[in-house]
Amino acid sequence: MPILSTVWTEVLIPIAAVIGIGFALLQWYYVSFISVSPAKSSDNGHEDYLLEEGPDGPDAVIKCAEIQEAISVGANSFLFTEYKYLGAFLGAFAIVIFVFLGSVENFSTSPQQCVYNTSEECAPALITAAFTTVAFVLGVVTSVLSGYLGMKIATYANARTTLEARKGVGKAFIVAFRSGAVMGFLLAANGLLVLYIAINLFKIYYGTEWEGLFEAITGYGLGGSSVALFGRVGGGIYTKAADVGADLVGKVERNIPEDDPRNPAVIADNVGDNVGDIAGMGSDLFGSFAESSCAALVVASISSFGTSHDFTAMCFPLLISSMGIVVCLVTTLFATDLYEIKDVKQIEPALKRQLIISTALMTLGILLVCYLALPSSFTIYNLGSTPKTVQWWHLFFCVSVGLWAGLIIGYTTEYFTSNAYSPVQDVADACRTGAATNVIFGLALGYKSVIIPIFAIAVAIYVSFALAVFYGIAVAALGMLSTIATGLAIDAYGPISDNAGGIAEMAGMSHHIRERTDALDAAGNTTAAIGKGFAIGSAALVSLALFGAYVSRAALTTVDVLSAKVFIGLLVGAMLPYWFSAMTMKSVGKAALSMVEEVRRQFNTIPGLMEGITKPDYATCVKISTDASLREMIPPGALVMLTPLVVGILFGVETLAGLLAGSLVSGVQIAISASNTGGAWDNAKKYIEAGASEHARTLGPKGSDPHKAAVIGDTIGDPLKDTSGPSLNILIKLMAVESLVFAPFFAAHGGLLFKIG
Repeated sequence: MPILSTVWTEVLIPIAAVIGIGFALLQWYYVSFISVSPAKSSDNGHEDYLLEEGPDGPDAVIKCAEIQEAISVGANSFLFTEYKYLGAFLGAFAIVIFVFLGSVENFSTSPQQCVYNTSEECAPALITAAFTTVAFVLGVVTSVLSGYLGMKIATYANARTTLEARKGVGKAFIVAFRSGAVMGFLLAANGLLVLYIAINLFKIYYGTEWEGLFEAITGYGLGGSSVALFGRVGGGIYTKAADVGADLVGKVERNIPEDDPRNPAVIADNVGDNVGDIAGMGSDLFGSFAESSCAALVVASISSFGTSHDFTAMCFPLLISSMGIVVCLVTTLFATDLYEIKDVKQIEPALKRQLIISTALMTLGILLVCYLALPSSFTIYNLGSTPKTVQWWHLFFCVSVGLWAGLIIGYTTEYFTSNAYSPVQDVADACRTGAATNVIFGLALGYKSVIIPIFAIAVAIYVSFALAVFYGIAVAALGMLSTIATGLAIDAYGPISDNAGGIAEMAGMSHHIRERTDALDAAGNTTAAIGKGFAIGSAALVSLALFGAYVSRAALTTVDVLSAKVFIGLLVGAMLPYWFSAMTMKSVGKAALSMVEEVRRQFNTIPGLMEGITKPDYATCVKISTDASLREMIPPGALVMLTPLVVGILFGVETLAGLLAGSLVSGVQIAISASNTGGAWDNAKKYIEAGASEHARTLGPKGSDPHKAAVIGDTIGDPLKDTSGPSLNILIKLMAVESLVFAPFFAAHGGLLFKIG
């Protein structure tokens, strides 16, 4: 028996979640102290301005507030419209879940024989179908809430970050980071708390019949990833349509700065940062957390944890996530309270220090949780073979290898995407001879950047599987996601800083303010790439864990790649990421084409626009991005959601197993390559623009031929790093968790074509 009692487990998990929510609200409270009104009254009754009248004075503050309001209204409008369409689609999908799973036993309300413990009776399939549908809805609501709250704090904090930059780069950094921490802790804590409450509510009906309970809980992960898919694709199309349109016409054709208020697409571009990089990323990582937790719980429920009804050991994945919240809370204090940023050169090291500190502390936290929450020895289900005997310290190594593999992936991503290192500098240097060589070097960098992350993932898979089979892989994924609050904080920091720079430019603030926000943004670009690396790496482990759970639920003892049924699945699965990427890339291209035409039209037909006398029509550009993203997100979303259903029904569980394996192997490679190539092109452009070194100055200034070549590369890379690449990790996760949820249906009624033959 574990040292930690059931009572303490039931107390500590919700307490950790509540602490996380409380800490997030505290950070929001600190950010709210910064006023976006131009003046405040001092004790002596006089108006006390932060700075004197001038480009950074009261007029600029009023402009910042107006711009922030426009961005917030645009983001709100898009998300509400997106969620309205999403609600209709996912409502229909919830009905499909209930009907398909209920039909496994022909909608019988009689108890059925358990799949694993055949000597006992389990809940009727119809009841499990109903609970799975409820879990799906809970996952959808929690994912929507995670994305929306992240967007709200980001739009609340962007102008405040700009205004704090007047006091110094350190003050602005703290605002941006605190705001990112709000999103990180709200997401981690809400996801944990809702999952814990759902388990306890489901226990009221299921009692000690954990096989059915945790089969139903898998709907939670499916709901989370379903929202994430559409959030990532829709938000990615929105932001990149605006970004590409603004860059191609504004920076390349008209030679005006990024975020220049004369550019009609600039508000849409800033809105896109929030709906794509904030709301989309939030839903994405919530989906990863929910799926890895569900995969671990499903495997554990049919192992000795389940048969002995050991609630503390069953809740081991949730205890790991609880410890992660506490560790990330302590880690955050190093950025906001214990260490002060005084110079722009300290920003990026401070963010990277968050990763190191959280990983080191979490390693100790994992050891403590494993020692207290696990029996000294137990058995894990092993796909038809003899159950695997595992010691408590085996799981310590499983979780830790996932945690440290995440750090390796993060630092490798940083090396290949930061302009402080030679790979990006080489890409920038290739701009001397034009856009073509820039593109060639960027593609080569992306392909090369796959090597180390794949080896790190491979080592994590081998070690965790050798020690604890598929349960080991599931908890390794949880290890990589255990510091999700810190990871999301440094990830959300990037778009907030990007918006802050845009607001400074649009408000006409002085050059030294823009230099500070540019420094914040440059560091944020690298941390955003690191965040994408974490998301992709965790997706690989989560998908493999879900694959193991699917194989067990589908009653497969082996998956034989030499079988024709499996091999055709492998081929089609490996093709799907290419098909999906083609759809999302073309969607961005079509939306960007409309945006470019509109921006050109306004520059050509609105008198005084280039001179800054007349305001552009921002609303039309916002509408173009909104309409295009909502229209174009449906086909790729349908491809991912419908493929497992079609393959499972027509070809059966073996072909679907091959499909999942093929999409995993292919999708991870493309996702890493696309994200890092796009990130490298972006930072190569910023390297030339900043002109911080002698080499960079030889390539500049802005408007030079090398700079224009770099802008073209960045424009090509935008949909790679912010639409296709990040969406691919959701593709492989979502197909795996959907297959797991529908596994009983496919096992009972699937393979229609082969049955006819």
